[in-house]
Amino acid sequence: MATWAIGDVHGCFRTLRALLGRMDLDVRTDRLWMVGDLVNRGPRSLKALRWARAMDAEMGERFQIVLGNHDLHLIARHLGVAGARPRDTLKKALKAKDAPELIDWLRRRPLVHFERTAGRDYVLVHAGLRPGWSDGDALEAARRLERKLRGQKAKRLLRRRNEPSLTAFTRMRMLDAKSRPSTWNGPPEEAPDGLRPWFDVEPRGCPDRAAVCGHWAALGLRSRHDLLALDTGCVWGGELTAVRLDDRLVVRAPFAG
Repeated sequence: MATWAIGDVHGCFRTLRALLGRMDLDVRTDRLWMVGDLVNRGPRSLKALRWARAMDAEMGERFQIVLGNHDLHLIARHLGVAGARPRDTLKKALKAKDAPELIDWLRRRPLVHFERTAGRDYVLVHAGLRPGWSDGDALEAARRLERKLRGQKAKRLLRRRNEPSLTAFTRMRMLDAKSRPSTWNGPPEEAPDGLRPWFDVEPRGCPDRAAVCGHWAALGLRSRHDLLALDTGCVWGGELTAVRLDDRLVVRAPFAG
């Protein structure tokens, strides 16, 4: 039994299928984690969404996917509290006959997932964790937000888009000297003075766990004892990346749409 983690798909379903074909994934016994941003920017968000829902039905708790900022944007558009952006590719997903069921399923995905697997304690999140958060702090913040996303307060939450914990989970990359999120999205080595990646700010959130995340294409694949960053820019013509947590085996597929 192995545990695999896959980076940001962004609707690049053909690339995802190619990657799955290269992986030694056994859906009967293995675990599969997705870092979020399943949809948008790429050409086949609807197919990616249908695939993920089917995998959830087939694999149960062995399939884990957390919400990313583009997933939240799809939900916000479905609820009528966000308009289309210039690079959106969500029209088919929004107009599909099964859109209500698919987006309701998406709304019920978590913002963070904790698990011990492959001999280590991990935390799965799309973007990042607020400095100083304990496991309990992160879980409490996630569950509070998840209740809102699944209930009557979803529209209000998604209109704001600046709730600090939601920003941390789904949009955070660099932090300034006061641990405030920065808009910098380039390589951390080229960032202005005073900015640091969220995972290098002490005390790091959930410090006793290795973080598995995505969201930051310019960061690329980063694999170290406390971090596995998996966004390798597939939707920008890069690659879609999977890593087997048991031995950090890397499997890649080039962009194929």
